[in-house]
Amino acid sequence: MNFDVTLADIQAAATRISGKVRRTPTFHSAGLSARLGVETVVKVESLQLGGSFKVRGCFNKLMSLSEDELKRGIVTVSGGNHAIAVSMVAKSMGARALVLMAKNVAPFNVELTRQAGGEVELCEDAIEAFAKADEYAAKGMTNVHSYDDPAIIAGHGSLGLELANDASGRLDHVFISIGGGGFAAGVGTALKGLDPAVRIHGVETEGATTMTQALEAGKPVPIRPTSIARALGAPFATERTMAAARQYLEEIVTVPDAEAVREMVWVLQNGRVLLEPAAGCVVAAAVARKEMFKPGERVGLILCGSNVSLDDFAAWRKEYGV
Repeated sequence: MNFDVTLADIQAAATRISGKVRRTPTFHSAGLSARLGVETVVKVESLQLGGSFKVRGCFNKLMSLSEDELKRGIVTVSGGNHAIAVSMVAKSMGARALVLMAKNVAPFNVELTRQAGGEVELCEDAIEAFAKADEYAAKGMTNVHSYDDPAIIAGHGSLGLELANDASGRLDHVFISIGGGGFAAGVGTALKGLDPAVRIHGVETEGATTMTQALEAGKPVPIRPTSIARALGAPFATERTMAAARQYLEEIVTVPDAEAVREMVWVLQNGRVLLEPAAGCVVAAAVARKEMFKPGERVGLILCGSNVSLDDFAAWRKEYGV
C-alpha cells in the first residue's frame, strides 16, 4: 500500500491538539555534541504528559470521534505507553477505556494505566490481545490501534513539526526509535515534508526488531519480543507503517539492551533527564553511527519517553554492569 498520512494531516492534528499536550523542550546538548563530534540537539519528549509522545496521537484520534463513539467506550492493546496515554485522554473526555495487555507486562505499567483511569484486562500475549480487541469492537466499542491508525500517526507527527521549528536551524540527521512504526511514520512525514534532505535513522533494540524483520520479509512478521525496551515490543509491523519506513528511513540501527541502559545512565547523570530503554537506545545508536557525521552537520535525537520503574532501572544496571 502507499503511505496515507500527509504533512497537511499532521499540521491539522497539531492545530487540533494544541493546548492539550505539552510543547516539550528542544535544546542543544553540550555533552552529546562533544561525544558525537557535531552539534547535537535533543527533543525531550520524556517530559510529555503521560511520560511519552503517545498522548499526541491519542488526543488527535479521540477528538476526531463522534459523541456516540466515545459513549460506547474505547478498547486498545498496549504494553505501556499507549495504554497510559489512551486512558488519560479518554478520562479527560469522559469516555471509558479498556486496555488489553499481555500478562507479562511490567506491573509498573499496569499500575500507571489504572492510575490514569483505564481498565486493564490481561491476556496470554499480544496476539490474543489484538484478537480480543476485534471482538470488543464487534460489540460496539471503538478500537484504537496504537500505531496502525492515520489519526494516531498524524498526532505523533506534531512532534516533528515542533522539532523542526525549535531546533534553531536545519538538522542533517534525526534518530528516532521504532516499535510498531507509527511514531517514526508521523515524525518522518513531518520532517521530510519540511526538509526532504534530512536523513532519518530508525532505532530498534535486539529482541525487538519488529520493523527490520518485516522489511526483510517484505510483509508483517509476528514476533515475540524479548528486549527490555518494552515500549518497542510491538508484536508486528503493518503494511501502513512498513510503507512509511520504506519512504522515510535511511536505515534501522539495532542496539543491544546493555547499550540502551548505559546511555540511560549517562543521560540521567549528565543531562538530569530520566529515560526509558526505548529512548536510551536512540542515544546509543547515534554514538554507534558517529563516524558518519561530517563537520558542520547537526544531529537531532528524539528522547521519546520516561516510563520506567526505578527498581527496573537498578536491576538493569546491575545485570549489565553499568
